[in-house]
Formats: sequence, structure tokens, C-alpha cells
Amino acid sequence: MKAFEKVFLIGHVAVIALFVLCGVGLMWMAGAELLHAFQQDVENTRARFNLVLECIGLLTIALVSMELAQTIFEEEVMRDVKVSGPTRVRRYLSRFMVVVVIALSIETLVMTFELVHEDPSKLPYAGAIGLAAAALLIAWGVFVKLNCAAEALEPEAMEDAKREDDEVE
Repeated sequence: MKAFEKVFLIGHVAVIALFVLCGVGLMWMAGAELLHAFQQDVENTRARFNLVLECIGLLTIALVSMELAQTIFEEEVMRDVKVSGPTRVRRYLSRFMVVVVIALSIETLVMTFELVHEDPSKLPYAGAIGLAAAALLIAWGVFVKLNCAAEALEPEAMEDAKREDDEVE
């Protein structure tokens, strides 16, 4: 069993490294887009604005990538958490959901700004992404609300989680 734990640890570290590399690559691309937006060969304000919006979109995805890497590192490597109890599940899922909901919300905003000027007929697609983000937020809220009753059955799990937070920080 120890050998399997090592394999999973190596797998988690590999995934973390790839998430970080993706995040850094996206930040690099966003920086290049931003520099291009302020160069003289970009002829009008609308083109510059679109390049900046593209930069924001890239940075949003880079942020998601980095946050996921951090979550996996803290939960799987540093804490070696086994997601079995209600408190663990809520905390673990919440860390992912907050990143996903924020990213989808920002992407909705960026897409709306782009489509209003380029192709308003595609605005319903941006709206659908916004609705998906809202649905995820509502579902997450319902999950947390329902999870509170299960957490009340094991108050020691919350204390353990808080102690681990202090150790990680």
C-alpha cells in the first residue's frame, strides 16, 4: 500500500507541476498580448480594447490553473487529506467551486464586452455561460447548506481541519 501512496503522490506532484506550467505559460501569453495592445501597429482603440480583453481572459484561466495547483498541493501533498468526511468534502469542493465560479463569471463579462461590439447575435452564448455560473453558485450553496447538518454529526472533524490550517500556514 505504501508503494501506491508514493505513486499517487508522484502523480499529484506531476499534475501540480503541469498546472503551474500552464498558468505561467498563459501569464506569458497575456503579457505578450498586453504589450501588443500598446504598440503603434494596433490602429484603433477597439482593436486595443479587444487585445486587453483577451489578456484578461488568459489571466483568468491562468489564475484558475494556479489556484487548482495550490489546492491540490495543500490538500493532497501537504495535508495528505483523504476526502471521506462531510467537512473534508465541503472544504475540498468549495476550494474548486470558488475558482470555477469566479472564472466563469469573469469569462462571461469579457465575452459580453467582446460580443456587444463584434457579434451581438452571439450574446445568448455569453448569457448561457453566466447562467451556468449562477447555477453552479446556487448548487454549491445548497450543497453547503445541506452539508451543515452532516458536519454537526462530527464536530471534531472541523477542529481537526482548523488545526491543519494553522499547521499549513
